[in-house]
Amino acid sequence: MGFPSPAKDYAESTLTVARLCGYDGNCRTIETSAGYAIINVAKRPKAGDTVLISFCGSWDFASVQGKALITQDGEAIEGDSLDDANVLGVVTFFLNRVADNDHLPVI
Repeated sequence: MGFPSPAKDYAESTLTVARLCGYDGNCRTIETSAGYAIINVAKRPKAGDTVLISFCGSWDFASVQGKALITQDGEAIEGDSLDDANVLGVVTFFLNRVADNDHLPVI
Protein backbone atom coordinates (compact mmCIF):
# COMPACT_ATOMS: atom_id res chain seq x y z
CA MET A 1 0.00 0.00 0.00
CA GLY A 2 0.98 3.57 -0.34
CA PHE A 3 0.26 6.55 -2.47
CA PRO A 4 0.03 6.57 -6.28
CA SER A 5 3.17 7.43 -8.17
CA PRO A 6 3.36 11.04 -9.42
CA ALA A 7 5.00 9.67 -12.57
CA LYS A 8 1.56 8.47 -13.75
CA ASP A 9 0.67 12.11 -14.42
CA TYR A 10 3.33 12.18 -17.16
CA ALA A 11 2.73 8.73 -18.67
CA GLU A 12 1.48 8.83 -22.25
CA SER A 13 -1.16 6.47 -23.57
CA THR A 14 -0.99 4.85 -26.99
CA LEU A 15 -2.40 6.90 -29.85
CA THR A 16 -5.04 5.04 -31.83
CA VAL A 17 -7.34 5.98 -34.68
CA ALA A 18 -10.29 5.64 -32.31
CA ARG A 19 -8.81 8.17 -29.85
CA LEU A 20 -7.66 10.63 -32.52
CA CYS A 21 -10.94 10.60 -34.45
CA GLY A 22 -13.34 10.34 -31.52
CA TYR A 23 -14.60 6.99 -32.83
CA ASP A 24 -17.49 5.72 -30.73
CA GLY A 25 -20.63 3.60 -31.05
CA ASN A 26 -22.27 6.19 -33.33
CA CYS A 27 -19.50 6.04 -35.94
CA ARG A 28 -19.25 3.89 -39.04
CA THR A 29 -16.30 3.42 -41.40
CA ILE A 30 -16.73 3.08 -45.14
CA GLU A 31 -14.06 2.44 -47.75
CA THR A 32 -13.58 5.07 -50.45
CA SER A 33 -11.38 5.14 -53.53
CA ALA A 34 -8.73 7.16 -51.66
CA GLY A 35 -8.95 5.43 -48.27
CA TYR A 36 -11.68 5.53 -45.63
CA ALA A 37 -14.35 7.90 -44.37
CA ILE A 38 -15.58 7.98 -40.79
CA ILE A 39 -19.28 8.76 -40.58
CA ASN A 40 -21.11 9.82 -37.42
CA VAL A 41 -24.74 8.69 -37.75
CA ALA A 42 -25.95 10.53 -34.61
CA LYS A 43 -24.62 14.00 -35.47
CA ARG A 44 -27.06 16.46 -37.04
CA PRO A 45 -25.70 18.08 -40.22
CA LYS A 46 -25.29 21.83 -40.34
CA ALA A 47 -24.26 24.24 -43.09
CA GLY A 48 -20.79 23.46 -44.44
CA ASP A 49 -20.71 19.83 -43.26
CA THR A 50 -19.92 16.99 -45.62
CA VAL A 51 -22.51 14.22 -45.44
CA LEU A 52 -22.93 10.75 -46.89
CA ILE A 53 -26.17 10.55 -48.84
CA SER A 54 -28.14 7.85 -50.58
CA PHE A 55 -29.57 9.32 -53.79
CA CYS A 56 -31.06 7.53 -56.80
CA GLY A 57 -29.80 4.13 -55.65
CA SER A 58 -26.17 5.09 -55.04
CA TRP A 59 -24.09 6.59 -52.24
CA ASP A 60 -22.31 9.90 -52.64
CA PHE A 61 -20.71 12.61 -50.52
CA ALA A 62 -22.35 16.02 -50.52
CA SER A 63 -21.83 19.37 -48.85
CA VAL A 64 -24.72 20.97 -46.97
CA GLN A 65 -25.27 24.48 -48.34
CA GLY A 66 -28.40 26.13 -46.94
CA LYS A 67 -31.39 24.05 -48.09
CA ALA A 68 -29.41 22.27 -50.82
CA LEU A 69 -26.91 19.44 -51.06
CA ILE A 70 -23.96 19.94 -53.42
CA THR A 71 -22.44 16.64 -54.60
CA GLN A 72 -18.78 16.07 -55.45
CA ASP A 73 -19.39 16.61 -59.15
CA GLY A 74 -21.11 19.97 -58.49
CA GLU A 75 -24.71 18.82 -58.91
CA ALA A 76 -27.15 20.65 -56.64
CA ILE A 77 -29.90 18.62 -55.01
CA GLU A 78 -32.61 21.00 -53.86
CA GLY A 79 -36.36 21.46 -53.71
CA ASP A 80 -38.46 18.37 -54.44
CA SER A 81 -35.32 16.35 -55.28
CA LEU A 82 -34.38 16.43 -51.59
CA ASP A 83 -37.27 14.02 -50.93
CA ASP A 84 -35.28 11.34 -52.82
CA ALA A 85 -32.04 12.04 -50.87
CA ASN A 86 -31.45 10.26 -47.59
CA VAL A 87 -28.68 11.63 -45.32
CA LEU A 88 -26.88 8.64 -43.77
CA GLY A 89 -24.51 10.59 -41.52
CA VAL A 90 -22.02 13.41 -41.15
CA VAL A 91 -18.45 12.80 -42.29
CA THR A 92 -16.10 13.55 -39.41
CA PHE A 93 -12.81 12.38 -40.98
CA PHE A 94 -11.35 11.24 -44.29
CA LEU A 95 -8.38 8.90 -43.90
CA ASN A 96 -6.15 8.64 -46.96
CA ARG A 97 -4.63 5.30 -47.84
CA VAL A 98 -0.83 5.29 -47.72
CA ALA A 99 0.78 3.07 -50.35
CA ASP A 100 4.06 2.60 -52.17
CA ASN A 101 2.83 4.34 -55.29
CA ASP A 102 3.17 8.10 -55.61
CA HIS A 103 -0.23 9.06 -57.05
CA LEU A 104 -1.46 10.17 -53.59
CA PRO A 105 1.52 11.88 -51.94
CA VAL A 106 1.41 12.41 -48.20
CA ILE A 107 3.36 15.24 -46.59
